[in-house]
Amino acid sequence: MMMKRTLALAVFLAGPLAAETIYVSNERANTISVVDGQTLQVKASWPVGKRPRGIIMSSDGRHLYVCASDENAVQIVDVATGKVIADLPSGDDPEMFALSADGRTLFASNERDAQMTAIDIEGRRVAFQVVVGVEPEGMATSPDGKWVVATSETDNKLHWIDIATKTMVDETEVDIRPRHAEFTADGKMLWATAEIGGTLHFIDVATRRELDQMKFAVPGVPADKILPVGVRFTPDGTQALVALGRANHVAIMDVATRKVTALVPVGSRVWHLAISADGRRAYAANGLSDNMSVIDIAAAKVVATVPLARAPWGVAVGK
Repeated sequence: MMMKRTLALAVFLAGPLAAETIYVSNERANTISVVDGQTLQVKASWPVGKRPRGIIMSSDGRHLYVCASDENAVQIVDVATGKVIADLPSGDDPEMFALSADGRTLFASNERDAQMTAIDIEGRRVAFQVVVGVEPEGMATSPDGKWVVATSETDNKLHWIDIATKTMVDETEVDIRPRHAEFTADGKMLWATAEIGGTLHFIDVATRRELDQMKFAVPGVPADKILPVGVRFTPDGTQALVALGRANHVAIMDVATRKVTALVPVGSRVWHLAISADGRRAYAANGLSDNMSVIDIAAAKVVATVPLARAPWGVAVGK
């Protein structure tokens, strides 16, 4: 009865739900939860390699790429069958990755190797590797296909790799333990979170230098619990959503002003999130409460909570 009321509330607030599928990597269950975007019910659980973290959809929507960190592999999952169809070589302990602008290359962070591995998807081989900082995690590719950026947690830096020359050409210092980076749609800015620093950094891509930074404040939550991690922009580029970790909130921000417009309470230790294709909803993975919060972005509130497996980590959206 409670689930039915929750789903009814979701439809009332958000209108008809999208015919899309949400995929969530469960780090401690070694599975992918498959959630129907209309019913918000888990319709399948797919086994994958050990400690799945980063997850991303292929450009054509036919495959999921999953960082199986303890398998030292990036796995390709056929979304039609839910089966792992290939292990791509990815270096030691892949954490996260980003897809190239043309959809042909994956760039994976190798936490234990302190390097970035570029993977030729079609050839299923390592295209090249670049040494970056210690404990790289977040990866981002620029819309123009020029840059891939790695966030190095121990070095407290962003490392800029020129894709054409396959070399690291610059570093940008940020606050303590940078976790995630995301380019704006126009490619002019890079937003990067520093988890332990509790900061969000705004980087000018042309100069690769910081223009500004901010700290978040959540009423009633101690500052040491506000740990920004995942960042996602809405499809129209006007809003950003930032997962605040153990603050158990997601911040909604106006991109033009770089100001927080709303704080949405979610589950425990929200880590990463994804946004629906129509830009109306966000799906937030809550690693300690083992569930996913569905956020109506316009209403700035959670409209459904979906139980998942152990330690949800990454989220991707497909058809």
